[in-house]
Amino acid sequence: MIITENTLFCGDCLQIMRQIKDQSVDMIFADPPYFMQLNTPLYRPDTTRVYTVDDTWDKFGNFGHYDRFTLQWLSEAKRLLKPTGTLWVIGSYHNVFRLGYWLQTLGFWILNDVIWHKTNPMPNFKGTRFSNAHETLIWCAKEKGARYTFNYETLKTFNDDLQMRSDWHIPICNGKERLKNKDGCRVHSTQKPLALLRRIISASTNAGDLILDPFFGTGTSGAAAKELGRRFIGIEKETDYILPACERISHLTPLPNIQETITEQKPIPRISFGMLLENNYVKPGDILTDKKHHHHARVLADGSVQINRLKLSIHKMAARCQNSLSESANGWIYWHVMKNGTLCPLDELRCRLREKLFPEKETDSFFVENTDELP
Repeated sequence: MIITENTLFCGDCLQIMRQIKDQSVDMIFADPPYFMQLNTPLYRPDTTRVYTVDDTWDKFGNFGHYDRFTLQWLSEAKRLLKPTGTLWVIGSYHNVFRLGYWLQTLGFWILNDVIWHKTNPMPNFKGTRFSNAHETLIWCAKEKGARYTFNYETLKTFNDDLQMRSDWHIPICNGKERLKNKDGCRVHSTQKPLALLRRIISASTNAGDLILDPFFGTGTSGAAAKELGRRFIGIEKETDYILPACERISHLTPLPNIQETITEQKPIPRISFGMLLENNYVKPGDILTDKKHHHHARVLADGSVQINRLKLSIHKMAARCQNSLSESANGWIYWHVMKNGTLCPLDELRCRLREKLFPEKETDSFFVENTDELP
């Protein structure tokens, strides 16, 4: 069998994974059976039936059977990952600790465990325990010390310029996103929200990367991959999920302006106020003023500025002049100096000096070429 990208294969995940070449996949997302061991129906207080995970694919004879299955598919996953690839696996309290044990036994290196906090979880109708409001994602590198993709700046931009944390608040799949059959019943009992897979894929892959999902279900990983300009291989043994997954993905188009991740930006070379003095952009004795000329400060040779007997840095003096509750403010923007008859902000002088000292070099462009078969 030729394993082609952007394809859903119907069959046993172990058999199909064994036909894929070594070290050919950039990322694996796995949503394996949880082995929830639910043996009796669950009803709401109004006697309506709660649709729980009672599917045949979630049933195993015992923990020994489940562990053997877990060890087999994780072993194949490690073989298929590139040295720089990563694995994401999701589970609940029923199975996540067993998954973690086998991951570490096989030599995967756990980078994070991420809590998916469900903002609209199903309540515990019997009132006998806490409402189960989260699932756990384990993110692993192939081995300790391996290089891997982490699009830090992409996630930070998404998170309003704050570092992304390991607790993700995302609602469960509901409404129009939930796939239903002609009878109005949900197609899959554990369909994951598209927002969750978008974040995972954005975090740990680049445009054109190849993603494998051995438990494809209704194709959320494939849908997110297509939207984000990645390639995918899906494997699913339950025939009832194949057509809905294919139809879902076929109707999607790549999202605009997000084909490329925001690459980690090189640190901007730091320019200190003292460097302005050293390069004669500002001289000792110069008078700094705010834009409205309310305050005036004399520049001293040590890089501090003085008002009356008070000597401070440009940032601490700016805070004092603005009666700021903070110890310091942005002195680069607050202070100005007269240059050729024009009031010039220090930040503009800082930019000029940075361009002079650290001119940007042109870089070669590149593109990723898609192929019809795995490498």
